[in-house]
Amino acid sequence: MGNADTKLNFRKAVVQLTSKSQPIDAADEGFWDQFWSESVTNVQDIFALVPGAEIRALREESPNNLATLVYKAVEKLVKIVDSSCRTQREQQTALNCARLLTRLLPHMLEEPEWHGFFWSQLPASGENESIPLAQSLINAICDLLFCPDFTVVSTKRVGPERAEELSSLDSCEYIWAGGVGFARSPPRTAQHEAARAELLRLLLTCFSETIYKPANQAAAHHNKWIAYLTSPENRHALPLFTSLLNTVCSYDPVGLGLPYNHLLFADTLEPLVEVALQVLIVTLDHDTSNVVNEDSDERLPDNLFINYLSRIHRDEDFQFALRGVTRLLNNPLQQTYLPNSNKKVALHQELLVLFWKMCDYNKQTMIAKFFFDVYMPSAAQATAYTTRVGLMHIGVFILLLLSGERNFGVRLNKPYTATVPMDIPVFTGTHADLLVVVFHKIITTGHQRLQPLFDCLLTILVNVSPYLKTLSMVSSSKLLHLLEAFSTPWFLFSRPHHHHLVFFLLEMFNNMIQYQFDGNSNLVYTIIRKRSVFHSLANLPHEHAAIARSLAAAKARGSTAGHKALPRTRSAESVSEAAMEGSRPAQPAEPGTLNATLPDTPAIATMTERESAHPPLTRRSGGDGEDAHTTKESPCESEAGAGEGDGEWRPTGEWVSSWRTRLPLQTIMRLLQVLVPQVEKICIDKGLTDESEILRFLQHGTLVGLLPVPHPILIRKYQANAGTAAWFRTYMWGVIYIRNVDPPIWYDTDVKLFEIQRV
Repeated sequence: MGNADTKLNFRKAVVQLTSKSQPIDAADEGFWDQFWSESVTNVQDIFALVPGAEIRALREESPNNLATLVYKAVEKLVKIVDSSCRTQREQQTALNCARLLTRLLPHMLEEPEWHGFFWSQLPASGENESIPLAQSLINAICDLLFCPDFTVVSTKRVGPERAEELSSLDSCEYIWAGGVGFARSPPRTAQHEAARAELLRLLLTCFSETIYKPANQAAAHHNKWIAYLTSPENRHALPLFTSLLNTVCSYDPVGLGLPYNHLLFADTLEPLVEVALQVLIVTLDHDTSNVVNEDSDERLPDNLFINYLSRIHRDEDFQFALRGVTRLLNNPLQQTYLPNSNKKVALHQELLVLFWKMCDYNKQTMIAKFFFDVYMPSAAQATAYTTRVGLMHIGVFILLLLSGERNFGVRLNKPYTATVPMDIPVFTGTHADLLVVVFHKIITTGHQRLQPLFDCLLTILVNVSPYLKTLSMVSSSKLLHLLEAFSTPWFLFSRPHHHHLVFFLLEMFNNMIQYQFDGNSNLVYTIIRKRSVFHSLANLPHEHAAIARSLAAAKARGSTAGHKALPRTRSAESVSEAAMEGSRPAQPAEPGTLNATLPDTPAIATMTERESAHPPLTRRSGGDGEDAHTTKESPCESEAGAGEGDGEWRPTGEWVSSWRTRLPLQTIMRLLQVLVPQVEKICIDKGLTDESEILRFLQHGTLVGLLPVPHPILIRKYQANAGTAAWFRTYMWGVIYIRNVDPPIWYDTDVKLFEIQRV
């Protein structure tokens, strides 16, 4: 009964605030204290008792009252910090102020006119106090995040009068968890973890100014909230970064591993880990390289969080961080004999964004080996989930980044032992085989929205191809199926960029023939069996009539200019495709799922820069000029449009001729010229019908001196670009928006960075 009365009093104060036509006196402390008194004890009550419609009405009709309410809440936090937050009552007041601000800020940030309000001056209680309201708020939050007996365990046992003042406390002694740069593991307290989570949630809300900018403006928008938190002006920048990273990477949701323990005991750490991870990836997204004001040449300060991440170099720190990320990424994939006996956490999307940032900012992270076993097994199952399209993009972008490193390609030769059930054919082979099989599944049976990734997928395969030693028969057949499908005339002629896919595959075959011929008898055998595909490419029709016939035939079959799934051919069906044991087909999206719109995938040419893997002295073009194209220009460069005057693509004979003559077919044609007669002769002489005998012959064969001069290895390394930065920013905030439903921080506000669709 008493609790109901206190909530009623709080509600009356809200109504009084919104109904008063005249501004309420800022000096009326009794009135303002009602909003952060002990009457409300959880954030859900705040959201229920302060409806969004009333906040908007207050913003539009009584802006002075709203401004005063926010001023007073921030001022209260500052005063609590000044008194070192010594009492339980002060701690409760601080949390209530944080909850109220978390409720109010999104409805203020959605209105551009209020953005400047937070960077106005807080009414000074002293002569020297004249810092912006936003800075006062961030300073107070950071101080409270390292407050002994409130958010951290005190290391000094003294009397009621604490020896250390909060304003002068060395927060590096109070980092939340051991790990990177901090060896000690402080004791855990559920109450402290809950308080940290609520304060971090307020920080995240402050940073969300970005989601109220349209996508085309968000790229150039400078989030001053993030800039200040990560600047040298924030004395807590280092311990806060370390605390966030260590909290995430040290989290073990399974714990002691007792079955169903998560059903018996509440995990108070998971909410903290989730919001800590979200704050971390948001602060790492902030780009400080651009000028704020071109007229004054004003620049934002260095982002210390990015700086700290880029400087991690000790092996033990890398091991700790990567082991933690691996543990959490593997968590949803782990199978147990007892159904649902292990706790599952849904942090994989944010974790992949974090790993992307780690790779992007700290090049030493490229040595990570865990990605083979973490993302690739889940990629195949993710293809049919419309809600996983964004997750697929992240995985492909990360693989593109990693594929530019030689060590990554070499490690793909490591044998793959299936540990996770997948909806892909059974195969025995290496991680390279897994890569090919999963990519083939994505291309042939994936969601239509994954088509823009085809260039990226094949670029990854081209980058690693010079190092792949022993492709299996299954993956070799998959590659030849892709070439057969991509090289059909109706597909080649249906879009101006489709021939790029053929160039990528031919370059991959050339790399493996020139540099890894000895171990790839399966691939060579498959090329010999499907030699008609290469002969058809060499004799591709380029007359206007032949082009028209190909497109007409495609329309007659009901194919819509390359927008449907690629056709299955005999090469795809030549290998048994039994699904892996325990695999489960992907299910459609669940009702009520929210999909955030994402920017278009950047063109591969804007995402990569070409780099030779050989020293300059070894760069040689092919003897017959066949590889000059490979070394001088990329097949992903845009061709001149043909017949686009009316906005509709119409291929012409001249357009086909412009790239047909540059197809790098000479190496493969020479291989066929040498080996096909030998294989046919052996089959006739020995009456062979078993392909294993042919494979044995090819394993002991050699083409030394018979092939054209080896072409230089060309690697297309990922380079940072505005397109992928915009994509990650939108995806990241979309995930954060959807994750934060209790309380629903941004629900029903005017988000402009993306659109929310309910399915």
